[in-house]
Amino acid sequence: MPVGYVFTVACVAVGTLFALAPVRRPQPLATVSYYFGLAVNELPFFAAIWWLGASTLLAFAQGDIDSAGGWAAVTLAAATIPGLAVVAHRALGDRDRIELAMTEGLGEGWRAAIDADLAARLRRRLPLARILFLPILKRRPDVRRVANLTYGDAGRRNQLDLYHHRTRPAGAPIMIHMHGGHYSGGHKNSQSLPMLYRLAGHGWVCISANYRLRPKAQHPDHLIDLKKVIAWAREHAHEYGADPTTLFVAGSSAGGHMAALAALTQNDPAFQPGFEHADTSVSAAICLNAWYRAYFGQGPESSPESHIAPDAPPFFLAHGDKDTLVPVAHARHFADQLRQTSAAPVVYAELKGGHHAFDLYHSIRFEAVIDAIEAFAARVRSRERTPQP
Repeated sequence: MPVGYVFTVACVAVGTLFALAPVRRPQPLATVSYYFGLAVNELPFFAAIWWLGASTLLAFAQGDIDSAGGWAAVTLAAATIPGLAVVAHRALGDRDRIELAMTEGLGEGWRAAIDADLAARLRRRLPLARILFLPILKRRPDVRRVANLTYGDAGRRNQLDLYHHRTRPAGAPIMIHMHGGHYSGGHKNSQSLPMLYRLAGHGWVCISANYRLRPKAQHPDHLIDLKKVIAWAREHAHEYGADPTTLFVAGSSAGGHMAALAALTQNDPAFQPGFEHADTSVSAAICLNAWYRAYFGQGPESSPESHIAPDAPPFFLAHGDKDTLVPVAHARHFADQLRQTSAAPVVYAELKGGHHAFDLYHSIRFEAVIDAIEAFAARVRSRERTPQP
């Protein structure tokens, strides 16, 4: 029996099952569901073409399909294809759903309101070759990564990576991204890299930073670290061509919680001990599969919802409706609270079939989200250039 082929097909079949119907409980099964379902959910074309298609052709070419077990694996592979088609169809539909969310959040005709020079830089087509053949490869030859720059005194947990175009264009906007990991794990150079490399390739200066983790650190230590990153960027990013007056903050999961808090507590000295006079204001916040409720064991003051005010900056929120770690209802509620109070635009894009951590690969879904983030940022920058009445 072709053990390797059977194993490959079984993994894809299980991943497809959990992509279509992720499990929340019990915990051991939920963990298996999360890890198996994530890759297949974001890479259905890659799974169909390479993991199933290529492995099946190879098994036949080598004469391995010569037993009942081998034919059973072929049958399972064929039965898995329709499931992958459903996964792919959901992901393809997210582009239109995101466009609708942008119109709802920014208003009719929002694209026409973008400055012409910024609009000209927006991407018009998906990178299909990368999505189909190299979805896991993050790096770009036109982007330089400057690793392990120090922004605080907590050793490796206070280091950041900076990404910039090799030509160092002047006046580049800044994007700071904070990784997720339940506030107890994770590291820079791991999440949202397709976004960071893309924006850097389009002339941005992008930063991905480590921060202190639980249990040694507790809220607001992580938030203080992010504000230190913002202060560092305002002081040093111009060395790489950045315009320190245009700064966006983003985060995934726990990092999204942190980004939302930073955007809603701009220049608050309570969260800037020792650097109270540093400018920690932001142009807008981008939150991906973020947590919006209270911090572990702390009161409502540790929740971004408690800090929403009329002067909140613009927000872009994206959340999968099949997220098993952070219920989509939390994201909907936060978006509603923002819209009811903030005078700034709020874009909430709900991704059909999206799981937690959808931002790891060059997938159909995340590339559509990246396009929207870049367009959202262009609209915000256009508003900054033309102050609103």
